Amino acid sequence: MRDVPGDGKRLSYYQFGSTALFASQYDQRFSYCLHVPRGYSEDDERRYPLVVAVHGTARTVQTCRDEFAGFCEEHDCVVLAPLFPAGIGEPGELSNYKYISYRGIRYDHVLLAMIEEVAGIWRVDAGRFLLTGFSGGGQFAHRFTYLHPERLRAVSIGAPGVVTLLDEEHPWWVGVGDLEERFGRALDLDALRRVAVHLVVGGADTDTWEITVTPDSPRYQPGADLQGANRIDRITALALGFERHGVPVRLEIVPGAIHEREPLIPSTLAFFHTVLSGQ
Repeated sequence: MRDVPGDGKRLSYYQFGSTALFASQYDQRFSYCLHVPRGYSEDDERRYPLVVAVHGTARTVQTCRDEFAGFCEEHDCVVLAPLFPAGIGEPGELSNYKYISYRGIRYDHVLLAMIEEVAGIWRVDAGRFLLTGFSGGGQFAHRFTYLHPERLRAVSIGAPGVVTLLDEEHPWWVGVGDLEERFGRALDLDALRRVAVHLVVGGADTDTWEITVTPDSPRYQPGADLQGANRIDRITALALGFERHGVPVRLEIVPGAIHEREPLIPSTLAFFHTVLSGQ
């Protein structure tokens, strides 16, 4: 066991390096794991930058964490990977977390509670963090950004299948027109313009079988066709929406990459490097 000066808590072996999965004390249906760098010091009061990596539909949460472990060692930061299990509220349900709110569960609140819990154990900078997600995680990440831009230094959104455009003429989830009515938070464009936004997708990510939203789809809304047909169309539409509102965006299309996370990770890591190095 190791002592953390000043807070009276003791950290175990499994709370350093690539950690165990811990149940969230806010809601134990959800859990998280971390990578805490080897250079983490228990002898000073510094706060370590925090990277939050959100899984896709397959919930490979520890893989998401491990993909950023080397980066966290190099940049002396901590990565948090939340787990939002499938089947919460309905057996077999896969997509609830992607849309932020589902049957009374606010997934943004679940994540923020995890971050607060982590900040009470490890010395992380929980005020403004870096957020990333691929596919379903990219859906969560960009919608979280609309709701909580003041909490983010940067966001890297990877190949989301269905997007919510920065469009105040359409209600959620197609747009953000009823954000305050639905979530109790008004759109804060000034805060959003201070977030470094990165969008990345594979140049061969053109399959539509999983992401087509038709009038008979459970989540269909008028205006769903505004986002385009495939993930390249949709991330491009997302970028244009940000740019029209004065939010600087870096859009990367990785040549030859299909809908796989691994080929996109280097782009996210390079982007986060520029953020943490002040470039």
